[in-house]
Amino acid sequence: MKIDLTDTTASRINNALVQGRRALGAPAVGMVLTLVIVTDEEHAYDALKAADDASREHPSRKLVVIKRVSRSPRDRAKARLDAEVRVGGDAGTGETVVLRLHGEVIDHAQSVVLPLLLPDAPVVVWWPVAAPADPAKDPLGALAQRRVTDTYACEDPVAELDRRAATYAPGDTDMAWTRITPWRSMLAAALDQQPGVQITAAEVAGEAYNPSAELLAMWLADRLGVPVTRSVSGGPGLTAVRLETQNGPITLDRVDGSLATLTMQGQPDRAVALKRRDTSELMAEELRRLDPDDTYASALKYGVDRLGTPGAAVPATGEKAGEKPAPAKKAAAPAKKAAAK
Repeated sequence: MKIDLTDTTASRINNALVQGRRALGAPAVGMVLTLVIVTDEEHAYDALKAADDASREHPSRKLVVIKRVSRSPRDRAKARLDAEVRVGGDAGTGETVVLRLHGEVIDHAQSVVLPLLLPDAPVVVWWPVAAPADPAKDPLGALAQRRVTDTYACEDPVAELDRRAATYAPGDTDMAWTRITPWRSMLAAALDQQPGVQITAAEVAGEAYNPSAELLAMWLADRLGVPVTRSVSGGPGLTAVRLETQNGPITLDRVDGSLATLTMQGQPDRAVALKRRDTSELMAEELRRLDPDDTYASALKYGVDRLGTPGAAVPATGEKAGEKPAPAKKAAAPAKKAAAK
């Protein structure tokens, strides 16, 4: 069921939501959070489709904020709010309100969104593209317990990681980090099968300008305390991780974006499923946890500039020339714990 409202107010939108639920014979509200999606017309359809799919696991009220650019000074001076209310099958599991802001109301989006938030329910704000420089200080971001961005959508993703580290606040997260959860879990499991093994170095290979590769490399350097190099491959996405140990290398190699091969000394090669996930799966994972991700914060703040390039690895914190790297039996445990978060 869809209800179109032109030049409307938040009060009328709330009334339309109630009327829509009653018309469907479902007045009870069983949603667990409010998801605010801040995007543009070009990316609104894909973002909303991903949110609808994720809402099957997390029933939610989805508020899509689209800031319409006015062409003339006269139009920019006019404040207008148009809305499209969707309930029932047109809204996935939950409710959807598409808000189109015109004129001066663009600068006061938080005033439009605030009356539409579910009472006593967590708020998540997601910027599929064009995230603010400091999400926590953004007027909409300040309403949320969780703020989701995607550095992969930025013009210079690697440089954006440095900016995200400088402005990080508890509750910030990144889709580029969510994409490497299966990699972190697999690597932690592989280290558990080599108790006491000493890791001396690591290398992460992936396509250029892929922030997930940098984040995975920073996570390894931060948790294992060894030099980590970042090399460029043809993709797609992340393609390989190699951990150097005194017993021989541990390699996780994925060349096709779907199936990976885990290789360890003294064990047969194993094929493991490691497919690239779509946006709806990533969003569903993000909505499973609303508390601050300390592991992401620690990896992000490690710093891209401290990663080495092939042949010129940079030592990790506290590792001086001539010192032996930390044994894996001390580092594998926090790695496994981090992967589980």
